[in-house]
Amino acid sequence: MSEDFGRVQNYYDEFSQTYESARHEGYHLLIDELEIACIQDYVAGKKVLEAGCGTGLILNVVNLLAEEAIGIDLSPGMLTLARNKGLNVQQASITEIPFENETFDIVYSFKVLAHVKDIKKAVSEMARVTKPGGVLVLEFYNKKSIRYIVKKTKKPTKTSDKFTDEQVYTRYDTLKDIKSYLEPGLKVEKLQGVRIFTPFAFVHKIPLVKSIYTHLERKFRDSKLAKYGGFLVVTIRKEDV
Repeated sequence: MSEDFGRVQNYYDEFSQTYESARHEGYHLLIDELEIACIQDYVAGKKVLEAGCGTGLILNVVNLLAEEAIGIDLSPGMLTLARNKGLNVQQASITEIPFENETFDIVYSFKVLAHVKDIKKAVSEMARVTKPGGVLVLEFYNKKSIRYIVKKTKKPTKTSDKFTDEQVYTRYDTLKDIKSYLEPGLKVEKLQGVRIFTPFAFVHKIPLVKSIYTHLERKFRDSKLAKYGGFLVVTIRKEDV
């Protein structure tokens, strides 16, 4: 195990101890709901892989819709919480996915790819295990967003007693960057934007303000303003040859 691999694993193992403490309400719940909405039409009755499933908050919902839902993650700490939910998960790297070619109808990944240095390898692996005609729904951090400006100007946020969010590799992309990561036979079919308007997470703790921002985020997720989302969700079709 490389030093970098071990550091990332330790970061998320530590983060797992508090990860769900504020994830069931407000800002974080809204983000999860918006992300689930991006995939729910694709996962129903299908064989599904979540690449980077964390504690299984999204996989837990997908598991109720899919024929079979499997998750992989780097962190044993995160996976312990996912297994406690009764989910089918295993430890693996997103750049070395332990499944045969063309295994899944849909592969999706949220909150993860921005932290993967070898992004082309990760996308290639996810495409490899996707069936021809299947889809990948992949989320990237957006360089052209309010969230990017906030993240670049704010102080580091503690994710555990040992780490802050600036101690894990993070990359911000444009749609052009994302397209450059795709191999031949992969075509962008749809772009959606998550967190287009929200400047700071805490605004979702203010009742009236929360209602306004929640309405805006839901209404414009699939609009022309999607390209300004803090999170770019790209639906990619694998060519059926």
